[in-house]
Amino acid sequence: MSTAPALDPAHTALLVMDFQPAILAALPEGGDREALLGRVEGAISDVRAKGGTIAYVRVGFTEADWDAVPVFNKSFVPLAQHRVMHHEDPATAIHERLAPQDGDIIVRKTRYGGMSTTDLDQRLRERGITTLVVCGISTSGAVLSTVIDAADRDYRLYVLSDGVADPDTEVHSVLLRQVLPSRAHIVDTAKLHALLWAV
Repeated sequence: MSTAPALDPAHTALLVMDFQPAILAALPEGGDREALLGRVEGAISDVRAKGGTIAYVRVGFTEADWDAVPVFNKSFVPLAQHRVMHHEDPATAIHERLAPQDGDIIVRKTRYGGMSTTDLDQRLRERGITTLVVCGISTSGAVLSTVIDAADRDYRLYVLSDGVADPDTEVHSVLLRQVLPSRAHIVDTAKLHALLWAV
């Protein structure tokens, strides 16, 4: 864990990314899934309680989105070919335990990163957000892509070590220990709580 500075909730957003039934299904079954949802639920509650912003990112496609996927996009061609992750499919909705509230930011993306195919960056800037706390599935997809992009956009970044997960536990571990710390403070949900209440 890195030594992380306290958070200013007025300028902080919690990014809740890809917590959708279709994506959660890729994680190992059992209590781990429910425990992950519980920790993220607690983080959302903590950030709300201190007046921070909650921003939800979900992946979902329209017919036009599928048609626009080029044949050389290795990751997204299978989704387009099989017409999966339609944006109106209940499996692409934000998980009910983490349901958005009025005033939250919600964006729909069509690639891994939370910003590249959305207006998320603009909407965060409009609220004066300079710090992002990132949680999501998967560590090697949405989390990695968004952290790299957001770092290039000069956000102060935190990654919730127990609020991210990946189907490949080895890749998850390497990213948290060796890759993400060069761009973000790595904290757990208990540390996030302490940082929020430190101001």
